[in-house]
Amino acid sequence: MASRPKLSGLQKQVLGLYRGFLRAARSKGPEERQRIESIVSAEFHQNSKNIDRKNFLQIEYLLRRGKKQLDQLKSPDTVGLSSFTFSQQ
Repeated sequence: MASRPKLSGLQKQVLGLYRGFLRAARSKGPEERQRIESIVSAEFHQNSKNIDRKNFLQIEYLLRRGKKQLDQLKSPDTVGLSSFTFSQQ
């Protein structure tokens, strides 16, 4: 089996946050779970395409924001997740 390159601490944090969102989605209803998983997947995919890997300040900011959102999602009072996009003109 080929050896994988070692992940940096920041990469591990991002993957851990992603897995945390997927785990939190499991605690919601089936329809909401699917919606949460698609929003999270799209957001992470978009950020991986649009943010330079060496832009540590922006990555750390997004990690902090994501952790706050994850904490809110884990709350039993929270029933779902929503997102919005800005069009750049």
